Amino acid sequence: MTHWRSILLWGGLLLALAVANHGVFQRERILSDGRVLLLELAPVDPRSMMQGDYMALRFAAADEIRGALDPACKRATDIGGTSGGNAAALMCMGIGEMPSRDGYAVFSLAADGVGRFVRVQPAPQPVATGEIAVRYRKRNWEMRIASNAWFFPEGQGERYAPAKYGELRVDADGTALLAGMRGADRKPL
Repeated sequence: MTHWRSILLWGGLLLALAVANHGVFQRERILSDGRVLLLELAPVDPRSMMQGDYMALRFAAADEIRGALDPACKRATDIGGTSGGNAAALMCMGIGEMPSRDGYAVFSLAADGVGRFVRVQPAPQPVATGEIAVRYRKRNWEMRIASNAWFFPEGQGERYAPAKYGELRVDADGTALLAGMRGADRKPL
């Protein structure tokens, strides 16, 4: 009986390691082979005492995606702004419940690699030449494209403070990983 327990224990351990390594391999492949997409940033918060130095991120395209998903949300923020107390604008900012919905945001790529939002669609295909689809996740009030934080070594905050763009690496199925930060000149920081 103990022989079978040992086999099951070691088999389970090997299976867990295989699954973890497969995930690492997939992410490394995206970082090395994925298409480069630069998205404009809207930094939120520079530090976290519990997590070390990091920059909380919000991509400017998130507002465009939210507006495409809910035209009333776009009109409310265009007319009332987010500080006017407009109930629809407050809902768009995240105060209140919005249904969760995932999909793909399609960006056209400019010659400099910067993505311009075009549309949302339910699948990563079809996209035209010069377009790239990126999976987004919407959970209640939060719209997430890739990661919402960039971690950097302690004491390197000044190096990343001028970040204007997030460099994403995107694979064919729309999975995006945040690979780096870029300055206004679009050069890596």
